[in-house]
Amino acid sequence: MIVETIFSTLDEAGNPNFAPMGIEWGEEFLTVRPFRKTRTCANLLSTGYGIANLSDDVLAYVQSALYDAVLPNFPAKVVPGAILGGACSWREVTLVSQAGTNDRAELCCRVVYEGRQREFLGFRRASNAVIEAAILATRLTMLHRKVVTGRLMHYGKIVEKAGDDNDKKAFQLVHDYVRQKRGK
Repeated sequence: MIVETIFSTLDEAGNPNFAPMGIEWGEEFLTVRPFRKTRTCANLLSTGYGIANLSDDVLAYVQSALYDAVLPNFPAKVVPGAILGGACSWREVTLVSQAGTNDRAELCCRVVYEGRQREFLGFRRASNAVIEAAILATRLTMLHRKVVTGRLMHYGKIVEKAGDDNDKKAFQLVHDYVRQKRGK
């Protein structure tokens, strides 16, 4: 089962990095599959530690995916790491093994600690649309302009109809990002 998280790592200097990441979820082990050229991959391979943060804040997903934001955080309990400040819960992990391809790593991690601040109630329909729009925005170079425009219009209608202020703000950031990257 793939679960959407905000995966956090520290670089060797202790600077946090937050990245939305669909990870293979298990009770004792998680499998993280970052692209090899990402900071998430470099940090996890160099330090051997990471945090899988479960959050219902779509704005945090958008800010970390598209704007490289260092999100509010606090220190992990067991491993060197930064826990997303607004995380509902999190799992602290240590790297156990690595495999994968030249493009994408497959990093198996052991869960060494589980923390919780509050219950995760899931995403509303509009929140799901924002997350899908953010994923779409990270793939602009792989998709035709008409496909991107059509999907963004579809997601925008959902957010406008069913979203709260946070969903609308997050979607606007996605829309602004796409316009800036596409030069429109």
